[in-house]
Amino acid sequence: MDGAGVSDRPRLSVVISTLANYELLRRVLDAYERQDVPTGTFEVLVVSDRAEPDPDAVDAVLGERPYPVRRLTGRIPGLSANRNTGWQAAGGPLVLFTDDDTIPVSGLISEHLAWHDRYPDEEVVVVGLVRWAKGLKVTPFMQWLDYGVKLDFKSIAGIEASWAHVYGANSSIKRSFLERVGGYDEERLPYRYDDIDWGYRAREHGLRVLLNRRAVVDHWRPMSVEGWQLRAPVLAATEWKFCELHPDIPPWYWRMFNDAANRPPCGRGAARLARLVPRWMPWLGPRVWDRASIHWRQQIAPHFLAAWNQAAAGSELSVQPDVGALLAERAASSGGS
Repeated sequence: MDGAGVSDRPRLSVVISTLANYELLRRVLDAYERQDVPTGTFEVLVVSDRAEPDPDAVDAVLGERPYPVRRLTGRIPGLSANRNTGWQAAGGPLVLFTDDDTIPVSGLISEHLAWHDRYPDEEVVVVGLVRWAKGLKVTPFMQWLDYGVKLDFKSIAGIEASWAHVYGANSSIKRSFLERVGGYDEERLPYRYDDIDWGYRAREHGLRVLLNRRAVVDHWRPMSVEGWQLRAPVLAATEWKFCELHPDIPPWYWRMFNDAANRPPCGRGAARLARLVPRWMPWLGPRVWDRASIHWRQQIAPHFLAAWNQAAAGSELSVQPDVGALLAERAASSGGS
């Protein structure tokens, strides 16, 4: 579906992958109407997953917008294929990758554009912050995810980031550099680790990653232990495949969950107490949160390690969840803590 066009080439193309997430996608697209840049500065490419159960519903969400918008369809199921379809169809020299549950602040596009103007080298990738949306109830478990479990912005002291920070939820890349490096690995890494794998490969082409803390998207998706238990098997299968492709990179999630599984059970009380004790509280805070961290890792570890061990034994595991699995994960996260 094509929206209103503009005569001039857009400066930036926003690529959003989507799968059965209609109402939240509508909120995301509404927020692009409030960007603080002139009309025609950007276009939006919404890429439906090949497994999308209701393409007409996606078209209805796109509707009529004040900016150019198109719906495309990925070649095969998976986030990697969707991103490849998007950037290959992009009309702008800059491509901003983001998601159907990340709502942009009004200055998102202007900040990405300003930093690429400031750092024009082809190899520069600009990553923006992904934060929990203000309307969400952010649980202690969700706060724990911010400390390198889901994303790892807190480890970046200045603006220089690493290849491992090229997060597909909020990163802009020059299209010419995408052509140079090549696209996402849609056959072997269709879902999860796709952006990390791209960043790893881009190192050989002189990649430089910069963090712009003013380029922000609000992540509107509650997360829970139960939801992470459901996502753990696909995460394990994907990390196994990534480490098989790049044996010089140690398995980060496996080490984290394996360490937790080899400890005595602990931290249930600390996980409850974390609601009352902030991490920064002298002496007590670190003790409570360290034990809560062990507890949460131990709750997820069996689900992750069982799938990892199957992969290690030579079993073929899916690295692409089906629609039902994704919907189940969303439902579990919405109702969990």
